[in-house]
Order: sequence, then structure tokens, then C-alpha cells
Amino acid sequence: MGHHHHHAPVLSAEEDASDERYRATRNVTLVGSVLDLTLGIAKIVVGTLANSQALVADGIHSLSDLGTDFMVLYAARHAHRKPDREHPYGHGRIETAATVALGIALVAVAAGIAWDSLRRLFDPDLLLQPGPLALTVAIISVLSKEWIYHYTMRVARRLNSNMLKANAWHSRSDAISSIVVVIGIIGVMLGYPFLDAVAAVVVALLIARIGWDLAWSSLRELIDTALDSDEVKRIRDSIMKVDGVRTLHMLRTRRSGGSAFVDVHILVDPQVSVSEGHQIGERVRRTLLADSSDVSDVTVHIDPEDDERNSPCDHLPLREDLLAALGRAWEGMPMAARVRNVTLHYLNGKVHLDLTLPLDAAAERGSDGQPAVLDLVEAARGLEVVGRVRVVYE
Repeated sequence: MGHHHHHAPVLSAEEDASDERYRATRNVTLVGSVLDLTLGIAKIVVGTLANSQALVADGIHSLSDLGTDFMVLYAARHAHRKPDREHPYGHGRIETAATVALGIALVAVAAGIAWDSLRRLFDPDLLLQPGPLALTVAIISVLSKEWIYHYTMRVARRLNSNMLKANAWHSRSDAISSIVVVIGIIGVMLGYPFLDAVAAVVVALLIARIGWDLAWSSLRELIDTALDSDEVKRIRDSIMKVDGVRTLHMLRTRRSGGSAFVDVHILVDPQVSVSEGHQIGERVRRTLLADSSDVSDVTVHIDPEDDERNSPCDHLPLREDLLAALGRAWEGMPMAARVRNVTLHYLNGKVHLDLTLPLDAAAERGSDGQPAVLDLVEAARGLEVVGRVRVVYE
């Protein structure tokens, strides 16, 4: 009873979701990149004119954000492609890999800010002498980048996208480095020239911390870390609620981009038919897709008995060999020809048989006066692999 996967109709809803995700990611990032370009140029020009090295450095920071914007756009475009032959699970991990890179980039940005400020701390000649124009540009930068941070973060939470969260923090790191410039300029005006450098180092540590967190969580996703335990427990409870599921084992979960994959083995009553087992499995799959917005792919494996500890049926023959053995055991019994169907149940290390015979076969007697069917049953029971034998008349 193998693995159940979606059929086509489910896909279209998923495609819509992934298209929507792509469009939202693209739009929010394009707004950010236009802003980064404008601010970057403005800060470099004004910084050069107003003799503020910090502002120039900050402008370069804004332009470097442009790089991460393009990275996000590239990743979003490829991550939303449909599953294909080479990537049957979709392309969501492209987003994850991009997030690792963005996180590392944030750590690098932070190191740059800290290095630059420490250099200025130990060389008073490098401390800044900027004026009001530099201050104005820095303040505009703070406000606009903080706005972009909140705007991006809202979309990121809605789409459950770590990549966008990382990019939001890139915008905020720019806002923060602009705040450092503001503090520095005010500090110089008030006669505390080293304020700028001290603030910058503190901020750099903050940014590095966030970059590390983002990179680390995405690295864990790349090595198939499970969903967090609360979520796994919720999924387990949802499955157990489904009628016909006796228990479950081997519940495995992992993430890819914004979505989660689940695969599970469920134990059902060993007497149910293949189609009823499949029906129970489908209900489990649909329940999980409906209960959790994250889960986008569920594979259900049906087990008729608990095979986690041992699998006692591994040595049993399949139908073809078994019917051949029965044929040999029933040699010379006319009744054997009337068996219409043999249903096999593999349980507890034996094959149990249901023999289907026509109704009138029940009346037939053998030479010794007992029902002729009994001979068949006894001969079948004589085989070592056979457990109980049931006769069904129809």
C-alpha cells in the first residue's frame, strides 16, 4: 500500500500560492532596491561634499544592500518554479540557501562597520567634522530604511519567508548604521567626537548577531532538521484523530522554503482492504493539508501491523509462489478447480488465506461423507507458511 501523492487539482492552488509568494517577494524587494540606489548615491555625494567619511561609508553600505536585493530577486524567481524532473520536491531550498548567504553577508557588513569605527577611534585625525546637510541626509536615510524594514517584515511574516526576514534586517542594518552616523555627527557638534565610533561598534555586534541567527536557522533547514516539537505534536494529534488510525510511527518532518513536508507510517486494522487503507491514508493527508498552512506535501505509508521493531513477514512468499505451492498440495482434488479467488493476509509471520467458492460448493461431499471443501482447507493448512484458512461462499 504505497505512498500517496497529490493529484492535479491540488497543484493549481499551490501554484497560485507560489505565484503570489513570488510576486509579493518581488514587489517588496523592488521598492527596497530603488530606495537603496537613491540613498546610496545621495549619501556618497553629500558625504563627499560635507566631508563626512561616515556618510560615504554608509552610502557604500546602502549600495551593498542593492546586491542582497538582487540576490533575493534571483532566489525568489527560481524558488517559485514548479517541481520538475530534477527537483521533484520543488525549488524551495533555493530560498533557504540564499538566506544562509544573506546571513553571512550581514555578519560581513557588521564586521566592516566595526572595523571602520575602531580605526577612527584610534586615529583622532579620521574623526569626522560634518555639518547639518550630512545630518539631514543621514536622518532621511534612517527613516526610509526603517520604513522599508517594517514593510518587508510584514510581507515576510505573511509569506513565512526567512529570506525576506533576512533582507528586512539588511535594510534595518542600513538604518542602524545611519543612526550611528547621526549620533556621530551630533557627538562631534557637541564636542564628543568618539561617540560615533563607540555607537558603531555596539550596533555592529547587534547586526552580526542577527545575521548569524538567520544563517544558522537556514543551515539547519538544509540538513533536514525537523519542525519544532510543538508543531510536530500538533501534526501527530491531527493524524491520531482520523478514524481508522490505530497508532502511528516514523513521523518525519522537514522544511523547504516556506513549506513543510511530512511523511508518516500509520497502523490500521490488518483486516481492512487495500482500498480502505488507501482511503484512511488519503483522509490523513487531507486533514494535515487543511489543518496546517505550512504543510504542503504529505506522504502516508499504511502498515497493517507494527513493523517498527521487527518485520516477521519478510521471509514469506508472494502470491505466485504461494499459489504454486497450493496447487501442489491440492493435487488430485476436483474441488481445487472451483476456488474462484484466494485473498492473502500477511500477519504475524504467516500468510492467512480466504478461499472464495461458489455457493453450491458448500453442499458437495467427499467420498468419506464430509464436506469436500474440508480436504482443501486441511491440505492448505499443511503448508508451513500458511496460518488460518477461511472459506467464503458467494
